[in-house]
This record gives sequence, C-alpha cells and structure tokens, in this order.
Amino acid sequence: MATSTLTADDHVLIVGGGFSGTLLAINLLRHDGPRVTLVERRRDQLARGVAYSAADESHLLNVRAANMSAFPDDRDHFARWLADQSLGGPASFVPRTVYGRYLRELLEDARRDGGDRLSLIDGEVVALDPAGQRVEALLESGELLQCDRAVLALGNLPPHPPAGIDVGSLSSDLYCDDPWAADIAEGLTDGDEVLLLGTGLTAIDAALLLERRGFRGSITAMSRRGLRPRPHVDGQPPVTPAGEKPADTLSALVRSVRTAAETVGWRNAVDALRPVTQLLWEGADGPTRARFLRHLRPFWDVHRHRLAPSVGSRIDAMVARGQLRFAAAKLAAAQAEGRGVAVAYRPRGATELQRRPFRRIINCTGPQGDLLRTQERLLAQLVQAGTIRPDALRLGVDVDATSRTIGADGRPQPWLYAVGPMTRGASWEVVAVPDLRVQTWSLARTLANAHWVGGEGL
Repeated sequence: MATSTLTADDHVLIVGGGFSGTLLAINLLRHDGPRVTLVERRRDQLARGVAYSAADESHLLNVRAANMSAFPDDRDHFARWLADQSLGGPASFVPRTVYGRYLRELLEDARRDGGDRLSLIDGEVVALDPAGQRVEALLESGELLQCDRAVLALGNLPPHPPAGIDVGSLSSDLYCDDPWAADIAEGLTDGDEVLLLGTGLTAIDAALLLERRGFRGSITAMSRRGLRPRPHVDGQPPVTPAGEKPADTLSALVRSVRTAAETVGWRNAVDALRPVTQLLWEGADGPTRARFLRHLRPFWDVHRHRLAPSVGSRIDAMVARGQLRFAAAKLAAAQAEGRGVAVAYRPRGATELQRRPFRRIINCTGPQGDLLRTQERLLAQLVQAGTIRPDALRLGVDVDATSRTIGADGRPQPWLYAVGPMTRGASWEVVAVPDLRVQTWSLARTLANAHWVGGEGL
C-alpha cells in the first residue's frame, strides 16, 4: 500500500457524486491535490444527489441561503451566486432545485478549470480492494480502475421496509417506497386516504407533493410519537453560540436548554448548541448515545431540523382544513384488501389495535444506515471483506477522526475513507450543509497535504 503522502500525480477515486462527493472533488482541485475520478450511477442526480434534485419546486431549503455556502472558507459564496442570478437574498429559503443548480454549476466549473485532473464516470462501483501498492475498483460494467485512495460518498441509504409490512405482498399502487416520486399521486381520487409512515421532514415533502399534484383527499402522517418538524421564524434575534459543553448528562442538557429557552426562546437555545453538538456526541459513551437515540432523538430532530416559514404555514393550513393529520401510533400490520390496504396500528398509550383502510402507503421513515441490512452491493462486499464495519449504533460506517474507515479488526484502513451522512455514528451532526462542507473540506486538505495558512479558523 502506498505511503500516507499523496502527490499531484496520484489518483483519488470518489464513489458517489452527490453533495458530499461533489464537494470533496471540487475541494481537492481547489487545494491542488491529486487527480480525481468521480463515479455516480444516477447521472440525473450528479452533484445534486437525492436532496437537491427534489421532484417539485415546493420543496424548499430548510436553512436560510446565508448559511448554505458550499465552502467553509467562503461563507457568502451561495448568497453571492443567488444575487447574481436574481433568485433571492441571504435570508431567503429558496427551492432545493435552485440549490441543485448551484452545485451542478460548481462541478462544471471545476471540471472545466481542472482539465484532465477531474474525470466523471457514469457507472456503479461494486467492489473495492487493495491491490499491491494501489487500490482496485470494479465497476458493474466489468471495467477495472486503479487509484491510490478511495472515498465512499454514498449519501443516505434508502429507508428499510417498515416492520409489519410485507412489501412483496403489496403492489406499487398500494405501497410507495419513494416519497419524492413524481407519480406519487397517480391513481388517487379525492375520496381516498393516504398513509405516510413517518412524521418528519420526509413526510412533509410527501404531503406537499401530494397537494401540488392535485390530491385533495385525506393524508395521515403516523409515527410512534407523532411529532412534526417546527418552523423557523422570521426576525429571530442573533444566536449567542455556546462556548463550551453546557452539561455532562442528558438530563442536565435538557434542563439547560429549557432554562435558556425561557430567556432567548427555544430556537436560539437549540441553535446555540451547534458549535458544540459534535463535541457532546464525541464525548458521550455508548450507553449515553443509545439513550439519546431512544429517548431524545425525535425531539432533537423536530426542533433542530426545521421548516421554512412558508412551508410551515402551508402545513398548518392543510391541518386546519382537515386534509392532513399527524398521529402518534405504531404500525402493526398491513395487507392488501380490495383496491387499498387494511392497516392495523396501536395508538400511543393504547393497548388495543385499531384498524383502518388506506388507499396507499408511502414510506417516509427517512434514511437508514444499518450496513448489515443494506442491499448496496459495494457496502455488502466491503463488510464481507472486513474492510468496513458498522458503527456501534448501526447508524452507518465506522470511521476515525480523519474519516478513515475502520475494518472488522478495529484498525483504520489507510486507503479507504468515508464522508457524508453515513459517518454520523462518529459525529452525529453530519447531515446538514454546514457540517458536510467542513468534513469534505477537511478531508480534501488531508488528501492534498494542504496546510492552513490563515483566514477564518474552523
């Protein structure tokens, strides 16, 4: 295997051309690093990934434009791009498709400026193995590529089939596993009722898309707690970031946030934790992390990952007119019946099952990360080879502090890295743009042997 130092003549292969893979490739070129090959199997999602190739203009960013620059060393980059395009100001929540255009332009600019230093391949990597002093990548087409380092930038895994549903027994007309599908409302009538499994951001997207596609029937969004995302508010006062970890235990952290919320409001109290969230996670032991996921994660998600104000208003209006309702319940069973699905569920706090017919079920449970359940051929090959392993909580790929993957033997791989949401087990907050841009920028510096010589520290 090659030494840890790469030169401009060396070659980095990035598997996945969504947000994380694209930013890593761009930053490697910005840092005058090694040559880059970016492999993406879904050409239509190149640079944009699933998140920013949304099916409808009603899907807005959940963060104001001022915080959405692709580069941590140029925080106003996206806001300037928006102004140049006359598409909005720094305080706006623009459509995710607009942000996808921004990312695609960045990649095209990098490809033009980088010349032969950046190659794009439309294909799928199905195996990665060390081969002497290099790394060998096998594509589905049978082509072999050689590189000096490989990086997994696979984004989120699709949601697992929900417990209680035999997916194979339900037709695609009755069960939809893609909540952003353009034909999500096809075949529905205004007398139908749709069940969204999940009440988070994905369910919000699905509800908006159904409405935009002309569906006027009833929508039930169901999760165990029935919690819905909270909206941002306009005119929120500046946030004073926490300078240190506010508490050593989960209960003390909750008390600290509640106390702060009484003075500065809950949004500022939660936002103040942003600079120390990763420190809190990294400093917590396994049992503490597990308790957080079991008891606090749903509340964290709906307060931390918010809706644009206009989206929040649209959801409120759908609820007010009775088109949309949020239910706290656990799915028990679902089976085809007539032209719909008979669903059995247990309301939160109840002991008896209730039954109700729905015309269609849409899986909005959100991305999963359990490597031992994935159908992704590359991940399955790497797990079987012992090259990667699940993190302790089965959130994704286990990595060290420098993004190197950790093998079954507990040792980091010197040739294989991972970035993006699949590394959340190490840092937790690595799903939003502000975190991902730092992660990809830092790894690019490492692989390019770059040195920080001034400017804004991170």
